[in-house]
Amino acid sequence: MVAYLLRRLGWTVVVLWAIATLTFGAIFLSPIDPARSYAGARAPTQVVEHFRVELGLDRPIYVQYERYLRRVLRGDLGVSFETEKPVLRSILDALPNTVVLAFAALVVQIVVGVPLGLLAALRRGRAPDRIVLALSLFGVATPTFVLGVLLLYFFAFRLGWFPLGGSGSFSHLVLPALTLGVAGAAWYARMLRSATLNILAEDYVRMARAKGLPERLVISRHVLRNAISPIVTMVGLDFGVFLGGVLVIEKVFGWPGIGQQAWLAINYNDIPMVMGTVLVAAFFVTFFNLVADLVNAAIDPRVAYA
Repeated sequence: MVAYLLRRLGWTVVVLWAIATLTFGAIFLSPIDPARSYAGARAPTQVVEHFRVELGLDRPIYVQYERYLRRVLRGDLGVSFETEKPVLRSILDALPNTVVLAFAALVVQIVVGVPLGLLAALRRGRAPDRIVLALSLFGVATPTFVLGVLLLYFFAFRLGWFPLGGSGSFSHLVLPALTLGVAGAAWYARMLRSATLNILAEDYVRMARAKGLPERLVISRHVLRNAISPIVTMVGLDFGVFLGGVLVIEKVFGWPGIGQQAWLAINYNDIPMVMGTVLVAAFFVTFFNLVADLVNAAIDPRVAYA
């Protein structure tokens, strides 16, 4: 288990370094001039050149890359061109709103997706199975921003049950959480149905039933524990992605999280904020992927030897 943990930590570090390098390369090769973005579109050439020197953009690329990595390792993600505040501080200020939305969306995914997937598998070929498959297909096929706009139109604009956007109360959270959760719940239901059907065909499940073990215990002890492994992995990935900021959903609902912040940064060519958001999102995805793998290894020790 220790060797597995060290191996996964090593790959996590490599992935984060690769993403940081790709982010730096993408910004360096982009047609956007960071010095011009910082100085302003109408700033004189002399002012732009002054900021180019001040920001170190006149140095060779390998020097800029080294400085960039050193700053990232220290937790220094730079200063926002737009607000002139530290990028990391701005991200941390917006993080609590994103955490609330991410947690609520995961609750929707698990509470809806897991029971439906288990129900479909246990009623294979019957009406509940066909209904769950149809609903999950709809949830997977519908783009989240389209679903968000539809929910806003019917439940906020037409019926007035929920606010049209913003944050501050539970009613503000319901629609964006449902929008994010529906697609994930659809995936969870389909994945759990498939995994459960495979487990139900295993010999040890047949043996447990032949020994007279109650069906409830067969499902809870032998089926669900083994079938839930891919769901645990998806929960870790989804939570990491959500914490990185779901840009489109937060924009649609005016939710003041990391995604909304990234959207504004892109519009204003706020390069440090864009780069910082990408790095924070990458960190959350890799970290919670690592956590999910460790939880899977605890559930099924054979994972550590794979």
